[in-house]
Amino acid sequence: MQNLKSSKTKSFKGIAKIPGDKSMSHRAIMLGSLAVGQTNITGLLESEDVMATASAFNKMGAKTIKNDDGSWSVTGAGLGGLRQPNDVINMGNSGTSTRLIMGIVAGHNIKVIMTGDDSLRLRPMDRVINPITQMGAIVDSNDGKLPLVIRGTNEIMPITYELPIASAQVKSATLLAGLTSRGDTVVIESEPTRNHTENMLRHFGAEIETKKQDGKNVIVLKGSPVLKGVNITIACDPSSASFIVASACIVKNSKVEIKDVCMNPTRTGFFTTLIEMGANIEFKNERTEGGEKIADIIVKYAPLKGVDIPASRVPSMIDEYPILSIVASFASGKTKMNGVGELRVKESDRLQVVVDGLNANGVKTQQGQDWYVVCGNENVRGGAVVKTNLDHRIAMSFLVMGLASDSPITIDDVNTIKSSFPSFVDLMQHLGAEFLYE
Repeated sequence: MQNLKSSKTKSFKGIAKIPGDKSMSHRAIMLGSLAVGQTNITGLLESEDVMATASAFNKMGAKTIKNDDGSWSVTGAGLGGLRQPNDVINMGNSGTSTRLIMGIVAGHNIKVIMTGDDSLRLRPMDRVINPITQMGAIVDSNDGKLPLVIRGTNEIMPITYELPIASAQVKSATLLAGLTSRGDTVVIESEPTRNHTENMLRHFGAEIETKKQDGKNVIVLKGSPVLKGVNITIACDPSSASFIVASACIVKNSKVEIKDVCMNPTRTGFFTTLIEMGANIEFKNERTEGGEKIADIIVKYAPLKGVDIPASRVPSMIDEYPILSIVASFASGKTKMNGVGELRVKESDRLQVVVDGLNANGVKTQQGQDWYVVCGNENVRGGAVVKTNLDHRIAMSFLVMGLASDSPITIDDVNTIKSSFPSFVDLMQHLGAEFLYE
């Protein structure tokens, strides 16, 4: 663990190129590992979480390598062709890798033992265990958590599964389990969640349809497709971009431009909310690449006001609530986040950790089980040491807060950031952040 102090900066300016999207990077490796032939990936996020995904599939018979030009190649084992690993698969801190791989393993006649770091072993996996055991997999777990053992089957049963919570990970795990079935796997969701899995499945050749029925999304995947290796360019991660955008929103005399950001409508709730708060945000050069909407984002400093955020927006910005809370701290008036109980089962109890960090830095809050309020004030005191609890988004969020607070803010573990955004510190300093290792 290494402390990093963030101090008030005079301006935050420049052009930023954010690393590739984490969600898309995971899925590109996964589907490339299930495809026939070679998949070539440009812009892959080289974070600890994504490398954990690559390592897991290398142990199961696929081959992921980095090329001399910086691109990555995945040689697939073919759908149904994964082999039983000789060792335990350690997923580190990656909940996405764990839950999606559980779905993939469910449709293969292999046994896999999975574990993770201290944080990941506290996160609930029963939300994925439920559908895949209905489909025929056998799972022995630690009371619904890691470590666990999955025994898959080559006779996986297609099911119709209505998501009990809005979760792209559970949706994706169920669909991926259904890939090796002989029928249609149907997932029903009341609230739209990020759809990178569906988009990428189509890109690899799967037959998948999304339709509206009784106000809900109904996703239908036809089983046993032939997945073929493809070329993929990964757009920049909007969740990572949120920290740059937020910094420009709260640091006076700021202007940043962020290139090639994924603007998938299921991922843009954070930007929508900032605009409602009065943020000066412009989207330009909008286009579609590889089935995903992409744009450049220009952000300038502007005074902000508090807003009431509906629970319906949670799926499109679930990872951005910590950094949104930082922005809300500098807005005039109260910002209320509704329907955010899912934050309690992320890398940490993010809701509580965020509230504790805000309070320690002089920001007043209110909270319930699935909501909280940030009482904004343009002058944030700062001055605290924030415990990150092995949570990369907590670490980055409070470093951003220190850029505009009256006194410096220190985080207790900068190394956790490597799981999702390895270049964060260097990029932020390039744009004007005042960071100091302690």
